[in-house]
Amino acid sequence: MSWGTELWDQFDNLEKHTQWGIDVLEKYIKFVKERTEIELSYAKQLRNLSKKYQPKKNSKEEEEYRYTSTRAFLATLNEMNDYAGQHEVISENMTSLITGELTRYVQELKQERKSHFHDGRKAQQHIETCWKQLEASKRRFERDCKEADRAQQYFEKMDADINVTKADVEKARQQAQLRHQMAEDSKAEYSSTLQKFNSEQHEHYYTHIPSIFQKIQEMEERRIVRIGESMKTFAEVDRQVIPIIGKCLDEITKAAESVDHKNDSQMVIEAFKSGFEPPGDIEFEDFTQPMKRTVSETSLSNSRADGRSEPKFGGKSKGKLWPFIKKNKLMSLLTSPHQPPPPPPASASPSAVPNGPQSPKQQKEPLSHRFNEFMTSKPKIHCFRSLKRGLSLKLGAGPEDFSNLPPEQRRKKLQQKVDELNRDIQKEMDQRDALTKMKDVYIKNPQMGDAASVDQRLAELGQNIEKLRLEVQKFEGWLAEVEGRLPARSEQARRQSGLYEAQNTSAMNSCAQDRESSPDGSYTEEQSQETEMKVPATDFDDEFDDEEPLPTIGTCKALYTFEGQNEGTISVAEGEMLYVIEEDKGDGWTRIRRNEDEEGYVPTSYVEVYLDKNAKDS
Repeated sequence: MSWGTELWDQFDNLEKHTQWGIDVLEKYIKFVKERTEIELSYAKQLRNLSKKYQPKKNSKEEEEYRYTSTRAFLATLNEMNDYAGQHEVISENMTSLITGELTRYVQELKQERKSHFHDGRKAQQHIETCWKQLEASKRRFERDCKEADRAQQYFEKMDADINVTKADVEKARQQAQLRHQMAEDSKAEYSSTLQKFNSEQHEHYYTHIPSIFQKIQEMEERRIVRIGESMKTFAEVDRQVIPIIGKCLDEITKAAESVDHKNDSQMVIEAFKSGFEPPGDIEFEDFTQPMKRTVSETSLSNSRADGRSEPKFGGKSKGKLWPFIKKNKLMSLLTSPHQPPPPPPASASPSAVPNGPQSPKQQKEPLSHRFNEFMTSKPKIHCFRSLKRGLSLKLGAGPEDFSNLPPEQRRKKLQQKVDELNRDIQKEMDQRDALTKMKDVYIKNPQMGDAASVDQRLAELGQNIEKLRLEVQKFEGWLAEVEGRLPARSEQARRQSGLYEAQNTSAMNSCAQDRESSPDGSYTEEQSQETEMKVPATDFDDEFDDEEPLPTIGTCKALYTFEGQNEGTISVAEGEMLYVIEEDKGDGWTRIRRNEDEEGYVPTSYVEVYLDKNAKDS
C-alpha cells in the first residue's frame, strides 16, 4: 500500500494532510511545555509550603520539635521538599527529552516536507509543459490539414475552370502540394510530440510522482512514530521518579509510625516537672472556739505566696516543697503574727501591755472568705525570692543560676549550660591546637610565616579557655547543689541555720494551734504531730545562701517596748532605731530589720516610720 499508486492524483490533499500532521505535533509540544510549567509551579509551591512550616532556627518553636509527633511532622516537611524535587526532575526531563527534541524535529520536518512538495510541483509543472507542447503540435497539425484540404479543393476548382489560365492552374497545384507537405510535417511533429508526452506522462505517474509521494508517506510515518515515542517518553519520565516518590512516601509513613505517645507524654513530664509536692488537705476550723488558723503541714493557705508552700519542719524532714523561699525571708513567709496588732499602751511605760490582747473590733474572717481570697487574689511580687527577681521573672530575664525555676527545670537548664560551655571549650581547644601546629610549621619553615604572629592569638585562646573553665566550674557547682552532691555547708551557714532554729522552734510549735492569715498572704506549714522543729542544713539553707536581703526603704523609732512572742514578730525596746524593709499593708503590721539576721513584724502603732524619699516616690 503506497501513496504513489493509491493517491497519485491527491497531491493537494496530501499537502494539506501533512501540514495538519505538523500542526498536531506542534500542539503536542505546546501541551508538554505547559505540563512542565505546571510541574515547576507545583514543585515551587510544595517547597514554599515546606519552608513555611519549617521551624525557625534558634526559636522556641524549634524546641517544640523534640517530641516524636513534631519530629514526624518535620520529617514529612523534609520529604515533601524531596517530593517537590522529583517534580522538578519531571519538568527538566520532559523539557530536554520531549519539548527540545520535538521542536528540533519539527523544524527538520518542515524543511523535508517543503523539499518533497517542491519536487512534486516541479514534476507536475514539467508534465503540464509537455501537455501544452502536445496541444500546440496537435493544433498546428489540425490547422495544416485544413489548409491542405482547402488548397486541394482550390486546385481542383481552378483545374476544372476553362477560363483559368494554365499558369494559374499550375500555381494552385503547387500551393496544394505545399500545403500537403506542411500537413505531413505537422503530422510527423504531432506524432513525435505525442509519443514524447506519453512517455513523459507514464514516467510522471509511474515513476516520479510515486517516488515523491513515497518519500512524503515515509516522512509522515516517521512523524507519527516520533509523536508516539514522545508520548511513551512522557509516561516513562513520570515512571522513573515513581520509586523515589515512593521512598518519600515510605519515609513519611515511617515517620508517622515512629510517633510514640508514651514517649511524648514522658517528655512533657521532663519539660514541665517542678519537683514540688502537691498541697495537702485544709484542716477543719472549729468556730465554737476562738478562731485560730491551724497551720497545715501542706496547707494551700493564701494564693499570695504565688503557689509556693513552706518547707516542712519536723523530726523527719522531707525537704523543701517550694524552693523559691529565701532563708532570710522565712520570717516573712511565716509572716506577720497572724493576728491584729495590739493597741498601743495607754502610757509610754516600757512595761505597759507588752503584747496586748486582740482588739474586740477585729473580727476573724470565715474560712469561705479566706478560700475566696485564695481563688481570686493575685500573687504579690514580694513573695518571690526578691523584688528584683520578681521583676526579672515578669520581664522574662531569669538569674544566671536559673534559681527562679523549679528544681527539676533548674537542673536541666544547668546541665544544658554545662554541656554548651564544654562544647565551646572544645572549639577553643581545637583552634589552639591548629594554631600550635601552624606555629610549629613556621618554626621549622620560617619562609612560610612568622611564628610570633600567632602568639597573641594563642594567648587569647588560652584566656578564653580559662574563662570558660571557670564558668563550667561555677555552673557545675550550682548543678551539684541542685542534685545534692555538694559537701556540708560552711560554718557561717550552719550558724545562721542554728540561730534560725532557736528563734523559731517555739513559734512553730504554736503554729499547730494558731493558723491565721499573714498580712501578705504567705503560706505556713502545719506541725501537727511533731513537737520539735528541725531544719536539716542541706535541705533548706544551702540553696539560698547567695540571695540578697530585701532592701531597706526607711528607718523607724520604737515608741513603746514590744515583746514579740508570736512567729514572725520581733521584740523592740522603746527608743530603739531600726530599718524598715516593708510598709504596713493595711493589716496594722510593719516589717523591720535590726541586723542581717534579725527581722520581723511589729505593730505599726508602736513605731514612728521615716521612709526614704525614693521609697515614697516608688
